[in-house]
Amino acid sequence: MIKILLAEDDSSMREYLARALERVGYAVKAVGCGTEAMPLLESEQFDLLLTDIVMPEMDGIELAQKAGVIDPSIRVMFITGFAAVALQSGRTAPEAKMLSKPFHLKDLVAEVDRMFQTEDQHGRL
Repeated sequence: MIKILLAEDDSSMREYLARALERVGYAVKAVGCGTEAMPLLESEQFDLLLTDIVMPEMDGIELAQKAGVIDPSIRVMFITGFAAVALQSGRTAPEAKMLSKPFHLKDLVAEVDRMFQTEDQHGRL
């Protein structure tokens, strides 16, 4: 089963997204900020980091960079309403998919599915 770590500071959005992804068969652990995600990244294996960019304490770009150091094979998808602002700050984001808010749940699920559908049974592309 594909494991997703969801970092989203809006609690209703976090619950909504986690439920939708679990409903279609993904295992999801959801946290409210990047600093809550770090211990999980250090102790568990995740296939995807699904993170908001604009969060308190540690933003999604910093979280994705740190996640990539811990596990270079982790995939990253950003969900944000502030993509242009966050990326114009001159910081480089790891190679990642970007989904801008607002989005429909079916679009999120389709993008996550697409990230994993090209793998064979051994996880190779």
